Amino acid sequence: MFDMMKMMGKVKEVQAKMKEAQAELAQIEVEGESGAGLVKAVVNGQKQLLKIDVDDSLVNTADKDVLQDLIVAAVNKATEAADEKAKEHMKQYTEGMLPNIPGMDLGSMFNG
Repeated sequence: MFDMMKMMGKVKEVQAKMKEAQAELAQIEVEGESGAGLVKAVVNGQKQLLKIDVDDSLVNTADKDVLQDLIVAAVNKATEAADEKAKEHMKQYTEGMLPNIPGMDLGSMFNG
């Protein structure tokens, strides 16, 4: 029989672990690059851009459009990598704690 009190205890445990995991996401850092490393972006697990590094060879007003495109590409790659790391991190905290109900992906509720 389904034990509602046990389930509520698990929910509280998951909530506490999720809060801890969310706080730790700020410590995760991933890098994305474009232009064979000429532009690099660093983003944390909360999808905040932390740093942009542009190679000196690109700093020229004639290259402004290229530079802007490379920055956008680098930031997008870093954001995608941070999203994947965050999902992996959050999965570690919820693995085995939530019931496996066919058709319901309860873990996705916490992956934002």
